[in-house]
Order: sequence, then C-alpha cells, then structure tokens
Amino acid sequence: MSIEELALLNEVGIGTFQVFQETYHRPTYEKLHPAGTIKGHYLWRLYAMHRAMEAGIDDVGIGPLFGLYDWRFEIMGLLYHAIELEAKFGIGPHTISFPRIEPAHNTPFADNPQHAVTDDVFKKIITVIRLAVPYTGMIVTAREDAQLRREVLPLGCTQTDASSKIGIGGYSEMVDSDQQGDRQQFILGDTRSLDTVVRELAEAGCITSFCTAGYRCGRTGQKIMGLLRSGKEGQFCKLNAVITFREWLDDFGSPETITAGEKVIAQEIAQVKKKMPEIFDQLMRFYEKTQAGDRDLYF
Repeated sequence: MSIEELALLNEVGIGTFQVFQETYHRPTYEKLHPAGTIKGHYLWRLYAMHRAMEAGIDDVGIGPLFGLYDWRFEIMGLLYHAIELEAKFGIGPHTISFPRIEPAHNTPFADNPQHAVTDDVFKKIITVIRLAVPYTGMIVTAREDAQLRREVLPLGCTQTDASSKIGIGGYSEMVDSDQQGDRQQFILGDTRSLDTVVRELAEAGCITSFCTAGYRCGRTGQKIMGLLRSGKEGQFCKLNAVITFREWLDDFGSPETITAGEKVIAQEIAQVKKKMPEIFDQLMRFYEKTQAGDRDLYF
C-alpha cells in the first residue's frame, strides 16, 4: 500500500498494522517472490512500516519467517529494523512475531528448508529478541505445538492464539477439527480450543488478558512507548486483564475453566490490593459491574 492508501486505514481506526518482511536477506527474498511485482520489490516491502508511520499509523508489528535464511542474519535485520523505526519516528514495533516455516501443501521448499530452526535455536531467538527489545509484545503462534509453547511462554512471550483457522473459509464454514492441508497456508502445531489453552494457562498461574483498551483511549505510538519502556504500562495491563478475563469467563468459559480462572483472578486482585492500593477500590467497582453484566469497562 502507498502512504495515501495507508492514510485511509488510519482514518477508519486501524489497530496494529503488521507486515512481516519474511526474510531480510535480499537475494533470498528476491528468489522467493515474483519479479516485476510490488510484492517482489524488496525495498518497497522493507519500508512498509516507514510508509505506515508517515501515514499516521503509530502501532506496527514486524517479524521474519525463520527458516528462509540464516537465523542470525534475520535477527540482525529484525533488530536493526526496530532501531531504525525508533531513530526515525521515536516509535519501535509494538509487536514482534517469530514464526518458523512449516510444511505446506504442494510446497517442496517448506518440507526440508536448508535453514530450518531447531527447537533449541528457537528458544535462543526468543530470548535474544526479549533482551534486545524489552518493550515489545512478543507473539508465539499456534504454528508451534502445545509442549513447545509451554516452554517458550516463560521466556518472555506475551501473546498467543488458539482455535485458529488458517484455511480458506475456515471461520465461515462448519468443519471438523481435522486440518485440510490443501486448503490452508500451512499445518498448525497446536489445534486446541481457546477454552483449553486459557484453562491450561490459568492452572499454571497465568491470567489471560483480552484487553484492547490502548486503542480505545489512544494509548498507542508515542503515548505508549514511554510507558512500555518504563514498565508502567504493565499496571494498566494488570487491571484490564482482571476485568476482561472476568468478562470472557462469564460469557464463554466452560465450568472447568471458570474454576481455574477465578483462582488466578483472586491472586491478581490480591496483588493489586497490596501493590496498587490507590486504585484498588476503582478496580473492584469495575469488577463488580462486570460480574453484574456490564461490558467493555477498562482503565
């Protein structure tokens, strides 16, 4: 998209604008994308975030597809991309994704990639990104299997998905749980339901936040970067996690997940009372209103 087209997205209130470079290694990029097209134009793709910022979009997400080229080079490119955005616009990436290439129907290149990333290297990649860009949200997806996701979440991942459908018509059709390789981009590693994933996280002592408050009150771009870098945004996150988790449990949670989730909520509320006593009463007012049926409350 051009700056003018991106400006239209900004006017209608787009949230996070994500464009993955896929690979920062230019010869590999040009080998894997059709020549003579906009998508095959390496620099046009590379500067997508610059155009977005110039169009007024101040919340962006970046990431490579690990396995296309040497992971060390990709991390270097990724980090310099973040450094460049901060230097030019004062705003780094709100999220960073780090997907690994997965097998895909009729795609021999994906079956045995030359630069495949092992599980141990994958953990190293996550650790390096977490240390190098401490303010960013880090997204581990259902490409990875359940066990590996359990192992990498504590390394600093902050976002994940569940109940994902990546096939054509996946969300609009009533289909069984089997993956249809000839209709989807690649094979998922974790096909568990959202309820199951949320319950597992709760049983591990982790609260799931469904918060979108930052976009509702304009806490994006320059307004949020300082809060993220200082760690102060975490205070909003904790409060909104309690409210939105309560709302989700009441509207969608299974009885087993509600039981596990309420234990975590109790722990979070106790922490707020101890560490943020000045906001505790307001939190409880929002919490009680949510229990009574009010929706979309946030700090």
